[in-house]
Amino acid sequence: MISDLLLTNDARVIFLILDGLGDIPNPQFSYLTPLEKAKKPNIDNLALERGVLGRIIPVDIGITPGSGPGHLSLFGYDPTVYEIGRGVLEVLGLNMDLQDGDLAARANFCTVRDGVVIDRRAGRIETKETERLCALISQAIPEIEGVKLIIRPGKSHRFAIIFRGGHLSDKLTDADPHKDNRPVAYSSPKSAEAEFSSILTNTFIKKVQELLKDEKVANGVLLRGFSVKPDIPTFTTRYKMNALAIATYPMYRGIAKVLGMDVKEEPKDYDEMVKILKNNYDDYQFFFMHIKETDTAGEDGNFPAKVDAIERADRIVSAIYDMKPDVLVITGDHSTPCPLKGHSWHPVPLMVVTRTGERDGMVFHEKNCVSGSIGTIYSKQLMSLALAHGFRLDKYGA
Repeated sequence: MISDLLLTNDARVIFLILDGLGDIPNPQFSYLTPLEKAKKPNIDNLALERGVLGRIIPVDIGITPGSGPGHLSLFGYDPTVYEIGRGVLEVLGLNMDLQDGDLAARANFCTVRDGVVIDRRAGRIETKETERLCALISQAIPEIEGVKLIIRPGKSHRFAIIFRGGHLSDKLTDADPHKDNRPVAYSSPKSAEAEFSSILTNTFIKKVQELLKDEKVANGVLLRGFSVKPDIPTFTTRYKMNALAIATYPMYRGIAKVLGMDVKEEPKDYDEMVKILKNNYDDYQFFFMHIKETDTAGEDGNFPAKVDAIERADRIVSAIYDMKPDVLVITGDHSTPCPLKGHSWHPVPLMVVTRTGERDGMVFHEKNCVSGSIGTIYSKQLMSLALAHGFRLDKYGA
């Protein structure tokens, strides 16, 4: 129905996504959330003067989303209909050449002791160490069973891999225990067609373990998000808006590329994100700005770090709003509560700053969002709301 109502105009829409923003009251910090504790004058002034509040549910009630489904929902794609594997997102975000028939996987280095993964992130080793290890693996294991291996380092402990050649399938379980202090996991085929792919990926994991056995920290690898190139309608086709993604982490640039958004460059910090926004403001109607640090702090269970990430993001909000967007959305793709140290099913706080004069007159945090005028909606409905506030939707019916 939305496609039949779309209008074109000069309205600018900005989505500022603080990854993993949502949280729950923390008994160690007076039952506050990081969003409630943070000093964020720019965000709160906008909320008081021009903002309406609410909450979004990324997939469905009680369902804990991954980052892929969480972001697809934000852009109006039903994540139960459109599925993009994390591997595809990671390799595209790293500017790797993904071809038809390739099998992509998201990977990271880990620490293994006596067959047990004691640290899934290998102490978050520095990027230069990951670069060294990826170069070592690429030279030592260029192919397996006639299948070419293409490896590229990401940030910190992360890297991505493409398997190219043969009859490959993504119908595999993750080769990742998903929690520390569990045995090393290997992939299993979900169907007969994936048996060779399972053997291939598990052989790679074992070869890397042997190659890195003398490394003190990063002596193993985890693979997950096995996926192949998807077929999905582009954002521009869907909404008649040219879109630009501004993100520091590869996976989120990968999401943008899958949806046909432009990704011009990789900003090194928040100030560079704003600079890219300003330099390209006249050429696009939609901007996706992604901040990762809130999610990282949540996964580490680090309440002060999450507060700090929110406060640092707040410092650029004034410069963003100075661009005079018709609609500014501030929210997250999912919740990552510090007490849980991981993604959760909790609704995500949402603020929409508009130019219609509406306001709820409350500062922005989870408790106020419960009673905000937007209510609790599904993330896949957010784009419709943003389009409406940008006067990009026509009247329905006579």
